[in-house]
Amino acid sequence: MLAARSMLRAASKQEPPVPQESSTPMSDLFDDPQPGQNTPEFSVSEISGEVKRTLEGTFGRIRVKGEVGRVFKARSGHLYYDIKDDRSVLACTTWKGQISSLSVVPEEGLEVVVTGRLTAFGAQSKYNMNVDEVAVAGQGALMALLEKRKKQLEAEGLFAMERKKPLPYLPQIIGVVTSPSGAVIRDILHRLRDRFPRKVLVWPVAVQGQNCAPEVARAIEGFNRLTPGGALPRPDLIIVARGGGAIEDLWGFNEEIVARAAAASEIPLISAVGHETDTTLIDFVSDLRAPTPTAAAEHAVPVRLELMAWSEAQGARLTRGVSQAVQQRRQRLNDLSRAIPRPETLLETPRQRLDRVSETLPRALMAGVQKRQVTLSRAAAALRPATLRQLVSSRQDRLRNLSSRLSPRPLDQEVDRQKEQLSRLGIRLKSAQDLRLERMQRSLATAGRQLEILSYKATLDRGYAVVRSGADLITSSVEAQNAGPLTIEFADGEFRLENTEEAATEAASGPQQKSASSKQVTSKPVKQTKAKPEKPDGEQGSLF
Repeated sequence: MLAARSMLRAASKQEPPVPQESSTPMSDLFDDPQPGQNTPEFSVSEISGEVKRTLEGTFGRIRVKGEVGRVFKARSGHLYYDIKDDRSVLACTTWKGQISSLSVVPEEGLEVVVTGRLTAFGAQSKYNMNVDEVAVAGQGALMALLEKRKKQLEAEGLFAMERKKPLPYLPQIIGVVTSPSGAVIRDILHRLRDRFPRKVLVWPVAVQGQNCAPEVARAIEGFNRLTPGGALPRPDLIIVARGGGAIEDLWGFNEEIVARAAAASEIPLISAVGHETDTTLIDFVSDLRAPTPTAAAEHAVPVRLELMAWSEAQGARLTRGVSQAVQQRRQRLNDLSRAIPRPETLLETPRQRLDRVSETLPRALMAGVQKRQVTLSRAAAALRPATLRQLVSSRQDRLRNLSSRLSPRPLDQEVDRQKEQLSRLGIRLKSAQDLRLERMQRSLATAGRQLEILSYKATLDRGYAVVRSGADLITSSVEAQNAGPLTIEFADGEFRLENTEEAATEAASGPQQKSASSKQVTSKPVKQTKAKPEKPDGEQGSLF
């Protein structure tokens, strides 16, 4: 680009050539040259390419500090945002493949330091910066970003106490998300061994740097995807642990993806990140925050010796309680047994009552039999043969009276009445049918007259004719010349014509005369319905 500028300046300083003398004036062959007319020309693409190469070659890889403005993520996955100060705005782009390597994702209002290369986009005559690294500018900006994320997650309800799950009292399997080479995992294992040995699954992750947040989030999600009782069993409790450090070292646990993964965990989770004074976002969304990794191990399991001592104490209390209860119930039973009377005393009164009843029972049976004999005798005295014959005779008289009333005459009268009614209905039905047929015949006759009025046959009676060629209707002479055999329909019948065309020859004496074609017409009557009367002289005759 610098070479192009020098060439442009040199070209602009050249003086126009002096024309030489000639027999023919030079002004008649060329236009007079103007200053700067020999400056080289660039296409739009060439000048855009020179500008892009100059920007990329002059600045190279640079770092820019500013506040993040508008942030937009396209459907393609590329990230577009602005870095601004109080006077200027710099457009920045991070491609889809570069976003995963960013330690901090740009957010609007965040003060950052971006690193990348300046470049130009010739299609829009704009320059921008391709950013591949973003860092927060200072601890104050980090705290501001942390507070902003904290308010956002709190507004979504991720910090609510209702979401927190109770920890299992004695988990069988504990999952630990931490670095496998640090002192944290050794402290946790040592503390668990001292208190209550449990099976531990360690998911190794980076506990600082740009890989920290995605690895911790994947570890939490991975533990939740394990199948309970499978080859690699699902843990009953998760501990996310890290030692102390500066806020920049602990920043991976302040990322939104880690907080959301911890909030979405179905397994109870204990966060033990940093020392007691360190606070991260995962502490707010976890089910329990432990000040140190060692304290997390203490919260995870009880002390085995204490639990055994408590169990023995509870067993002794249970034994004492059972013994005291049995003794109390034995004493109560003895007290109640003294108040119960002897069995022979309970049976004395019923035995006396039974003796009295057994003495009175024979007399009562004899009295009952005698009473029923008297009743039977009274009933038998009323059942004499004469009384029975009289009752049968009265029943027979009643039967004869009823049979005399059942004669067929009323039935015959009802049948005659029904026949008469049926005859009347038949007569009415025939009258109605005749009247309906008469109306339909009148309507049919009226429709026939209307059809005759609208038919073209009436038009044929007035002297018109219909010309057809097969099934087609002929309405002009041109169609008649081009058609085949013609059929003419008159009022009294049809008439058939057959046309034969002959080639016309041009006359030798008159070259200007028009060629004509002659037609030979052959007529053939088709149908005669009635004899047509002869027309008197003076009337128009047949055209054929």
